[in-house]
Amino acid sequence: MTIEVTVRRTSPSVLVLNQFAKPRSESGGTRHIELFDRLSGWCFRIVAGDRDLYTGRSFSCREPGFTTIRVSGYQKNDHRRILNWISYSLGAFSAGMKGQRPSVVYATSPHLLTPLVGWLLARLRRCGFVLEVRDLWPQSMVELGHLREGSPLHRALCAVEAWLYRRADHIVVVTDGWLPHFERLGIDRGRVTTVSNGAEPSDFRVNPAITPLRERVAVRGRLVVFAGAHGVKDGVQAVLDAAAELREHTFLLIGDGMDKARLVDYARVHGLSNVHFLDMLPKDELCGILSGADIGVHAVADLPLFRLGMSPNKLYDYLAAGLPVVTNAAGEPREIVENSGAGFGVAPTGLADGIRALAELDDSELARMRRNAVRYVNRHKSRTVQAARLQSVLDGVIGRAPAELHAPLAQDGTTGDRAHTHVEVPQRSDRVLASTSDLR
Repeated sequence: MTIEVTVRRTSPSVLVLNQFAKPRSESGGTRHIELFDRLSGWCFRIVAGDRDLYTGRSFSCREPGFTTIRVSGYQKNDHRRILNWISYSLGAFSAGMKGQRPSVVYATSPHLLTPLVGWLLARLRRCGFVLEVRDLWPQSMVELGHLREGSPLHRALCAVEAWLYRRADHIVVVTDGWLPHFERLGIDRGRVTTVSNGAEPSDFRVNPAITPLRERVAVRGRLVVFAGAHGVKDGVQAVLDAAAELREHTFLLIGDGMDKARLVDYARVHGLSNVHFLDMLPKDELCGILSGADIGVHAVADLPLFRLGMSPNKLYDYLAAGLPVVTNAAGEPREIVENSGAGFGVAPTGLADGIRALAELDDSELARMRRNAVRYVNRHKSRTVQAARLQSVLDGVIGRAPAELHAPLAQDGTTGDRAHTHVEVPQRSDRVLASTSDLR
């Protein structure tokens, strides 16, 4: 007697832990929903906290693949913020232990509790562990003045950081500028892959159903926009200083953050009538109107950490929207702006000079810069390009050949060809990664 057994191979799945992830319907960090939604042949579940990083406002989400868990609130950098991290970490652990076993746990910084939970879940559920580093924590805490270098707490956090790096199957970073940091810690270069932030130009087409920027504020001269977080590290004070020099132009600052109340008061006290503030807009809404500005400003505080490297979302948003850009950041952001032919890089205190230079260009030259901006993002920093790099990392961690997952299924069930970026990922033989071939 012959017994026929049908084996069904299920798609691999990834559990994404990011306390500060946002769905497209919200403002803020949509990196992960945009990247993981572009993977071919993978299922994903993002577990995020239900409070906005900058405003503390709670939100809910019904989008597929996105789960929010309740976290405690806080108003400033004190013990309540630590309780906020702990409440997320406990909730993320509980969520991660439920449901189908993932093929990979993908845990992201900045704070280290989330990666610790990710490692523990990967151990308990016998799957791969990818650690994403979006902030060189705790180094950034030292440079922002929240942590004393060499203190017992600093040394302990550095030890945890290095311990996590050694135990990850693979590490994802957002900028090449951080690679020397991992080499100094003895991490093999082959275990680290850069998956930059980015933007998708097709998302930034003008949406006539959304009120244009120029109808939201009274505009004189050029319309200069800053869209992003309003914290001390974000260089917004430098934008206000530039606005004070360039009162013939209109400045629109979109976003929220712990420093916003002070910035609004500063503009009022100094009579900056050419400066307007808007609250952070949902990503879908911002995409539909950003191209209505004339100039995008990318600003950061003058901190040594930023000179190591950075991958700023707002810079890529400006470029994807076709905005000429001025940046006061050194390193990679300046190289991107200048090499793309989409704007100017200036010194940390030189924003006014850069904005003035762009504002004085004729419309034909600005139009050329707009085209250059979109072309650069399409070729190098689109979400599609970066998702292909991420997919190669995940494929490598579970030991699947990229072609098996990158080729989409045709209607007859066969695979078709698709261009992709392949990243070699070293394999580890001491980890059982069998969820892609489980018998169902």
